[in-house]
Amino acid sequence: MDFKAKMLRDDALKGKNIVVTGGGSGLGLSMTRYFLELGASVVITSRNLEKLQKAAAELEEETGGKCVPLQCDVRHYEEVEKMLEQAHASLGEIHVLLNNAAGNFISPTERLSSNAFDTIIDIVLKGTKNCTLALGKYWIDKKQSERTVLNIVTTYAWTGSAYVVPSATAKAGVLAMTRSLAVEWAKYGIRFNAIAPGPFPTKGAWDRLLPGDLKEKFDLAKKVPLKRVGDHQELANLAAYLVSDFSHYLNGEVITIDGGEWLKGAGQFNLLEMVPEEMWDMLEMMIKSKKQS
Repeated sequence: MDFKAKMLRDDALKGKNIVVTGGGSGLGLSMTRYFLELGASVVITSRNLEKLQKAAAELEEETGGKCVPLQCDVRHYEEVEKMLEQAHASLGEIHVLLNNAAGNFISPTERLSSNAFDTIIDIVLKGTKNCTLALGKYWIDKKQSERTVLNIVTTYAWTGSAYVVPSATAKAGVLAMTRSLAVEWAKYGIRFNAIAPGPFPTKGAWDRLLPGDLKEKFDLAKKVPLKRVGDHQELANLAAYLVSDFSHYLNGEVITIDGGEWLKGAGQFNLLEMVPEEMWDMLEMMIKSKKQS
């Protein structure tokens, strides 16, 4: 079995128009590529229009699909509204919103300025709120059902994590929003789900999180029980399924795709995997001797 293989049939997203925030690079780019390959038309948006235009041109050439680059800073509601107007003008009605735009960096929290903390909250939580509210209100007002919102969170959205406190705070809010609106807006025919990815290396994000030689010192594959990081196609497969009609009965779920990483960190005795076989033999003998005494 090739875990890098494409999962869905070629026309699985035919006729769907999708907005992907942060779609010009990294995981957003990989998911957008697969959506296009499956027949969808996609608007990609971020603050960097030049990067978006280059990505859209390459994606259209690769896939033969329609990819529209639209500049937008999701932190500002009026920009989101303008972007959605342009998206409707370019593609017609929008069927799917993928809230992928994010920001993150590692730092002791006491070293962060208030502005630095706010920047991450504004992109991740406020940006997701802005896009969801603007498009959701439109769908409800126009009585458009069979709509889907997919949010990208992280496994530390429910555990918290030191040294990425703004991101953990924001992602926890996005997760709560996902589950809350899955119930509240189901009556309008709008589904909400989320993906919590583990280590999926991307150049931009990982260079910020682990600059210099930190990537070598902190080999994240060693933290994963499967002993590898994720491949972008694996995440794209899951995202495509969740925005497709095949997942119509999935609502309010967060699906973790991390090779078991967060569970390994959560287990109190998981570090015992570092104990060599010889020491286990000694421990077993000690336990047996105590039972016999």
